[in-house]
Amino acid sequence: MSDLEHLIEEALRPTGPAPPPPTRDLFARVLDSVADDRARRRHRRRVAALWVAAMAAATILVLTLTPQSNGDLLMPWWILELATTIGLVAIAVWLGPFIKRFGRAYAADVFHDNPSTGKSYIVLTDIVYYLIFTAYICFTVKFAPDEGWQNLFTGVVTPQQLQAEVVRLGGILLIIGVLHGLNIVLMPVLGRLFSLNRRVDHH
Repeated sequence: MSDLEHLIEEALRPTGPAPPPPTRDLFARVLDSVADDRARRRHRRRVAALWVAAMAAATILVLTLTPQSNGDLLMPWWILELATTIGLVAIAVWLGPFIKRFGRAYAADVFHDNPSTGKSYIVLTDIVYYLIFTAYICFTVKFAPDEGWQNLFTGVVTPQQLQAEVVRLGGILLIIGVLHGLNIVLMPVLGRLFSLNRRVDHH
């Protein structure tokens, strides 16, 4: 090798500490990033479809308002019930991917010794999430006016029904918030236990 080639090699050689070796789960994280991008695109399409459905529901809402002799507009009870149910479904479709998007990195850090366990944990929590939402909607949906709404004979929306529907929305948000908080606290404990079991198995 000539002196010129040696000087060029020295000039191009990186200085400073050597870069850290790639992590063992680097490829898995790249695949997760690609999957997240695809999931975000599907989520945008679902959100657009929900906006179209919301506009259609708003149109139906306006068309079904019943004018009264004194100029007031009254809404049939089933319109508010249907709108609340659609709102619960929209919250489930939007909130699930939103939590999962930020939960992936958290699970990857917690289960860094066993990335496959972290991915399985995320999938299982997704299943639990949608089961809870589906069960809550099935338990709270009404197919006839409730006695507490005081509209058995009129069949229109009353303040009592409006309050009950707001409680439905707040109830599911409270349940998901509490479960999500417990999941944040318990996940590091589970990750530590899995890491200890993995080390014991190797020894």
